[in-house]
Amino acid sequence: MTTALRLLDKLPLHIALILGLLLGFAPFVPEPHLVEKLRMLGQGALTRPLDILDLFYHAVPLALLLAKLARMVWLARRA
Repeated sequence: MTTALRLLDKLPLHIALILGLLLGFAPFVPEPHLVEKLRMLGQGALTRPLDILDLFYHAVPLALLLAKLARMVWLARRA
């Protein structure tokens, strides 16, 4: 098992959930940055390095949450 998978297994689900929801959808009003940056990406307007970093910053916690959930399902099916 790789180190990344061990770290993912040790990460508590509630921490991944809090990070994914808070950072993934912050700011909540008027529109989450992730939604805005994905719209810009779809329109081809995501060109500034700051916008690309912002997309990465808001997407990583959600990707981490999805990876944690997928790993939990995979381990449960394997057992």
